[in-house]
Amino acid sequence: MAIPDYESLMQPLLQRLSDGRVRLIKDVVAELADDHQLTPEERSQLLPSGGTLTFASRVGWAKTYLKKAGLLIQPKRGFVQITDVGHSVLAKDAGHINTKYLDQFESFQVFRNAGKDLPATNGLLVPPQVPLQTELTPDEIMEAAHARSLAALADEVLDRVKSCPPEFFERLVVRSLIQMGYGGSKAEAGRAVGKSGDGGIDGIINEDRLGLDAIYLQAKRWDGVVGRPEIMKFVGALAGQRATKGVFITTSWFTQEAKDYAGSSQYKVVLIDGARLSDLMIEHNLGVSVVASYHLKRVDSDFFADE
Repeated sequence: MAIPDYESLMQPLLQRLSDGRVRLIKDVVAELADDHQLTPEERSQLLPSGGTLTFASRVGWAKTYLKKAGLLIQPKRGFVQITDVGHSVLAKDAGHINTKYLDQFESFQVFRNAGKDLPATNGLLVPPQVPLQTELTPDEIMEAAHARSLAALADEVLDRVKSCPPEFFERLVVRSLIQMGYGGSKAEAGRAVGKSGDGGIDGIINEDRLGLDAIYLQAKRWDGVVGRPEIMKFVGALAGQRATKGVFITTSWFTQEAKDYAGSSQYKVVLIDGARLSDLMIEHNLGVSVVASYHLKRVDSDFFADE
């Protein structure tokens, strides 16, 4: 039997979780491989990049799509569990669950359409699904696939950050700022962020290696939305410190009122929500690693030009 595509694995994956138990995803992958009677060669087949098992990758994408539609959750690292919505879908005997079927769920529409002009509440830059029969060029298809892969990765990175202890988040803030060129050294940045400041300031870090200016920090690992009152308190704390620049970092997100207030403040206040934080981690290779690289090449016209 050929290795099934990720859409064909959506319903079998959900059915494997129908008992409601929290399951280790690698165990479910093995069970699905048994269900589909995959040969040892098919189970060990790698993607062309050579870094990932093909079948496990496809189960992973099925998991991501079901999760974005709200049919399953990942209660802790490496584990999955069906939701009430997932149970409801199975009870209705929905037949073949695929991307088109998942489009009925609002959370999945946000995931699919955040790359368009719709409000991207979760910050994911996901282009629309790219059917193979469209007239897109191979370059365009690769760009779309790359963007979708980055969006899924950013979502997973943020989940990992939220599941880690609060102390990890503090260290993550330090490393992120160092990677972006702030703080001078890791030791200096660590001491700065580790300080417990007055009036709503969690730390202070140098803007440059010479320490010519300082940036005041507020770092909150929250699940709930951060509203305007919290930003007002932070701006008040900046005023109390006679500071001019501040960065408010959270694992959740900001209301539009909070963003508007930060933008209109006389102080330079940068807001970094969970989605932006995960994007920065990926950009600066924090918590992620390269598993494959693809180089698009074209003919060098100068090489063939007449001399």
